Amino acid sequence: MASVTMAAVAAHFGRDVDRTLAKLPGIVEDARGRGVDLLVLPDATIGGYLLDLHHPVEEGDGIPHSVEIDGPEVAAIVALAGDMTVCFGIAERAVDGGEERRYNTAVCVNGDGVLGVHRKVHLPLGESEVYAAGDDFRAFDTPVGRIGMLIDFDKTFPEAARSVALDGAQVIACLSAWPASVTDRSDRIRNDRQAHLFDLYDCARAAENQVYLVSSNQTGVLGGLRFLGQAKVVDPAGEIVAKTWAKGGLAVAEADVSADVARARRSLNHLAQRAEHAYRLSAPA
Repeated sequence: MASVTMAAVAAHFGRDVDRTLAKLPGIVEDARGRGVDLLVLPDATIGGYLLDLHHPVEEGDGIPHSVEIDGPEVAAIVALAGDMTVCFGIAERAVDGGEERRYNTAVCVNGDGVLGVHRKVHLPLGESEVYAAGDDFRAFDTPVGRIGMLIDFDKTFPEAARSVALDGAQVIACLSAWPASVTDRSDRIRNDRQAHLFDLYDCARAAENQVYLVSSNQTGVLGGLRFLGQAKVVDPAGEIVAKTWAKGGLAVAEADVSADVARARRSLNHLAQRAEHAYRLSAPA
């Protein structure tokens, strides 16, 4: 596929799973009508995000509804996707070693089924009270090319995006439920410290790996959190080529991904020109 149309979603998804499943067909069909090949929905699309980042389990409804990868909720999105590649977030219920665990998980599907899964590795603040951490970053093949997935706080760490880029990803789908600052809140979202960091990380991760980055986010309010929106598509030079700002909507961009990545790496190839011998793999004792 020479040209790929990518779209990042900014939208509110709360705790009501049935309501979400009723809302998604409109979003998917809108994207299909605009020729979208890769649709990236936010973190916690199914079941919503936490209500509080510091002590989530103390809230009355603090734990999102969890679903299984092979359950009916994921199957419903597989049926919706058809020939479109769709990434979305869930609270995953899984049994590991006989023990039931919950993960903050990104799932990538099309009409043929599940194409890839990523469990959030970096858990900020009180997330570890609710979720177990994932343990790797891997790219995978899809009809729109080889992609990798990150979940919000993962993108704060350069190693996360670098790992999937080294595994061959030319597009990184970053699914977020990224709120405004809870400690230094601004009256205007565009002036919020977290709004600045959200955009900064998106552009830096794309530029340093010379890949496309498709960044979705929740909008609106859930519990004590106000989400930023700011869904976007960033090109391999780190330039934002489509953005929703704080409102809900689709950030849509069309590109010849392979050609653009090759062009960005023609003279200065960041992955090939790394000097691994000079890097510390851990902090000095």
